[in-house]
Amino acid sequence: MHCASPLVHLVGAGPGDPELLTLKAARVLSQAEVVMVDDLVNPAILEHCPQARIIRVGKRGGCRSTPQEFINRLMLRYARQGRRLVRLKGGDPCVFGRAGEEAQWLAARGIASETVNGITAGLAGATQCGIPLTLRGLSRGVTLVTAHTRDDSELNWQGLAQGGTTLVVYMGVARLEQIQQGLLAGGMPASTPVAMIERASLPDQRHHACTLAQLCVEAGHFELESPAVLVIGEVVAASAMLAGIAPLSSAVVSTATPMQPASI
Repeated sequence: MHCASPLVHLVGAGPGDPELLTLKAARVLSQAEVVMVDDLVNPAILEHCPQARIIRVGKRGGCRSTPQEFINRLMLRYARQGRRLVRLKGGDPCVFGRAGEEAQWLAARGIASETVNGITAGLAGATQCGIPLTLRGLSRGVTLVTAHTRDDSELNWQGLAQGGTTLVVYMGVARLEQIQQGLLAGGMPASTPVAMIERASLPDQRHHACTLAQLCVEAGHFELESPAVLVIGEVVAASAMLAGIAPLSSAVVSTATPMQPASI
């Protein structure tokens, strides 16, 4: 059965753990005829849409990617055919997922869209490490940034360094040196704790904690790879203490399996 009027669902698949998919996302997938799916979506999520045609339109930094223009044209074609179309993205579609761009592009051509939120990797990965992104007395907010920009412009490192919030950095593996140097030059203390979180929420999640001064060296020792996020701020050290392990100083806290979330 086709849609009475063209409508594209921009759906967040969450960070990887299939149980973190929202009920609404599962319902929309169960009704889809066509699902255009990104690379970072856990294949287990597709069990919610066995009736749908699956089209893989991968986009991943440093790898061969499906051009955005092709994705746009494909969405437009299926929407105009009246097909029940889902554009399925990892994490949350509105957190560095281009949902806003795609919604605007479709709207300019008379196609409505609806966004279904998903849990973003920065939140899920931090939680699995026992890191509360906000904690009274330590962090008054959270700032989500991407280290990868379309025009390779630099972030406002001084503003980020002195903003008083926990920083969650996406797509930063290839720019660790710029992140480290930018924050240090912007006034962030070298002793600021950093957590590197790889494959957030999945059974093989890996994470490693160090200080900002140690970031590049320790990332090399840890062999950090994408997809990964960085959590930067005093809450990283707080979680270590709450989880009953030594607070960060010059020592490095490292584990290859997720810590249990701390009770706070």
